[in-house]
Amino acid sequence: GCILDGKLYPFGEIERTENCFRCSCSQDAIRCCSLFHTPVGFDKERCKAVFNKESCDYDVVVKDDPSKECAIYSRV
Repeated sequence: GCILDGKLYPFGEIERTENCFRCSCSQDAIRCCSLFHTPVGFDKERCKAVFNKESCDYDVVVKDDPSKECAIYSRV
């Protein structure tokens, strides 16, 4: 298998790792791509991005009141 972030994964396709990546594990290498997109277009003065491991995505919330979401204009 392949070891990623200290965890052993079997050879083959890995749909979702603990850290939200999709990987392909072979005897030669492990290749991964993220399942999430990082928000870049939002009001950084008023809001902050918080990673949500359950949804494998970032929530952008108001710094002073994390129960309120902020508008996101673009992601990378």
